[in-house]
Amino acid sequence: MDTDGTHGAEGAQGAHGAYETPGGHGTPAHGTPAHGTPGAYGAPASGAPGPGPAREALRPGQVPRPAGPPPALPPLPPLPKERPGADGPRPAGSPPRPAHAPGGGPTLADWLRTPRRADGPGLWTYGHVPRAAVAPELTPLRQLISGALISLLAGLLLWSLLWNGYLGGFWLWPLYAFTPDAWNHDSFSVAAAYVWYGLVMLALVIGFGRLGRWPELLRRLLRPAARAAHPSAPARIEPGSAEDPVGWQQLRAAGLAEAAERLGADIAAGRMNDVDYTRIRRAWESVRADPSRLRAFAEAVHTKGAGACVHPSGARDLPVRAARHDLLARQVLLGTVEDGPRNPYPRRGTCLALDPAVLGTSLLAVGPSGTGKTRRLVRPVVESLALQALAGQAAVIVVAAAGAQLGPDAAYDVVVRIGDPGSAYDLDLYGGTTDPDEAATLLADAFVGDVAGLDVRRAATALAQLIGPFRAAYGRFPAVPELRELLDQVPATLAALRARLESAGQYPMLRELDARERQHGSTADPGPALADRVALLDRPAFASFFDVGAGDATGRPFSLRSLEHPVRVRIDLPERGHADASRMLARLLLAQFTAAATLRTDRSLFAFLAFDDASHTLTPETVRGVQRLRSAHAGVLLTLRTLDDVPEPLRTPLLGAVGCRMAFSGVTTWDGKRFAEAWGTEWVEARDVTSRTVFADQPLTRAIHAFRKLVTGKAVTTDAVTVRQVERERWSASDLAHSVPPGHAVLSLTSVDGERAAPLLVSLAG
Repeated sequence: MDTDGTHGAEGAQGAHGAYETPGGHGTPAHGTPAHGTPGAYGAPASGAPGPGPAREALRPGQVPRPAGPPPALPPLPPLPKERPGADGPRPAGSPPRPAHAPGGGPTLADWLRTPRRADGPGLWTYGHVPRAAVAPELTPLRQLISGALISLLAGLLLWSLLWNGYLGGFWLWPLYAFTPDAWNHDSFSVAAAYVWYGLVMLALVIGFGRLGRWPELLRRLLRPAARAAHPSAPARIEPGSAEDPVGWQQLRAAGLAEAAERLGADIAAGRMNDVDYTRIRRAWESVRADPSRLRAFAEAVHTKGAGACVHPSGARDLPVRAARHDLLARQVLLGTVEDGPRNPYPRRGTCLALDPAVLGTSLLAVGPSGTGKTRRLVRPVVESLALQALAGQAAVIVVAAAGAQLGPDAAYDVVVRIGDPGSAYDLDLYGGTTDPDEAATLLADAFVGDVAGLDVRRAATALAQLIGPFRAAYGRFPAVPELRELLDQVPATLAALRARLESAGQYPMLRELDARERQHGSTADPGPALADRVALLDRPAFASFFDVGAGDATGRPFSLRSLEHPVRVRIDLPERGHADASRMLARLLLAQFTAAATLRTDRSLFAFLAFDDASHTLTPETVRGVQRLRSAHAGVLLTLRTLDDVPEPLRTPLLGAVGCRMAFSGVTTWDGKRFAEAWGTEWVEARDVTSRTVFADQPLTRAIHAFRKLVTGKAVTTDAVTVRQVERERWSASDLAHSVPPGHAVLSLTSVDGERAAPLLVSLAG
């Protein structure tokens, strides 16, 4: 299905706010009516227009509908059991095959039954086996080998002495004492002798083996091969047990045994993927919160099986997956923690993953161009949240330059290509709000929030004095050309506005216009700066964008007020030809997101905004807004080439506002210094070794020392070791700039619960 068209705001929100179970009714936020017939979650109205240059006007805050109803799926025949991701044809109508999850090897049932153990933020929980808290005391391998060789030679020497009679025959007395005399020179006596020799040799091997620690040496030598051949795995959940997720025990306990059997049969037949399982489980959680949906849920599962409660777009998977995901734990695999001394021992060699528990504190990533910020960080994170959106758990928006490799258009519900005449969707310049003061505040921060010395509050007041009266007169906000004329105080535009306000009796709004006219032209007037910034959007390339419903507009504006729905949105900015306008729009989107996410009445969905390049995007107000996202079940991902792209006064507050910080290889020492300050210090054990020359008193000892110095060229010394606790930086600026290998990054994580993970050196080969 072509998902370039988007799903609408038709999924009514329940107690959990993510799913309208089949048969449910309701009205989403912002007054958008629920479409579709009962019995389909968020089913679109029939005959909805498809994507293309033609657009239909929507109300602010409304999410555009999908291009049409999803195609009806034919009855699914029984399928042979196969692992997800296996090669080979699949029958028509079966759900898309996951490219990487679950696991790339086990079946869906095995994937579900694999335990997941959390052992700190950012840990890949799928099949995790916890490690010891501290490293065990290990004897150096060289010492083990030398000890084993010495004990082996000693054992061979002792056996040779015994065998050749140099130590007498005392070791043979048990043989003579316990064998009958009748066995002399008999085959029985020969057999008994060899048995005794074998016992003596076994005793020597055991004794000298323990003395030389042969078992420990064998374990050290064979451990890597044994781990590779038989990796340790936790005990799996047994089928039939009460904890078995494949059996849908919660449905059976609620009296839905038939629905549980249908879903279990779809799992066994291969008709269900990881997105289906997660989506239906999410729908069941909403049913538990609102028992009135129980009957509709049961009917949908009985009718559609694994296709029940489908996403409004009709998609049950992404067209392609570029990373490995665990939807049961809502994680995406990012890389592997290096097994080295720079990392804490319990985390060495473990897999590192990101999930809403850590992304909810927001993430800042800094690294020069070419280090893989887009491919190794932004795309996996966006892809994970897009899968969660299909499961009704998240709403994700990604902002990037046109042409960024962030997945095909079919992986998104809404693709806004600003400046592209073929874009099917527009962007609401006012963020879906109907309050002139709120709209003015957001616009002022986006337009002049980066201008040093200009008071953003005065700019917001100036905008409110214009767009407030305009909305009172025309019932809408001004379009970009109209807003520019108002800021430039064009006489004809102001005269027409005054006439409409006077005819409507809007005298308070006339006083607002009078106040703006008095301030115009003064030394502290922010109007000229605002007009210059609005002029960046009043270009022929943007003539058909930022529609506000004026005239014969046919645009379908997307508003960030749609975060209460599980949407997948990509916004392409025209960085090449309109760099300044793109930065201004990026500031506007960040300001609108922080406002919309914190004002949501239903916060059951995790809302996330990802910037592929956040250069010149941050302002003092947006940094404060990022701090408020943690309590709003939302987060942002900000990537920068260098911290120099952030104003100097905001660099320290920005590092303090985010809970997750990531430094890629190749950062400068100036950037490394900021990260080192943010990560602080730790107590470590320092060993100081002092070498002192040994002076012998005895003539023989002096002669030996002189001969040793003649041979080695070094005087005989003795070492004095001092151990003490010192406080040092976790990662110094020099280490971050010069000691992080290519393809690696240093990452610190904080969960929304306040749990922290120390900075980890991670190989980003997800």
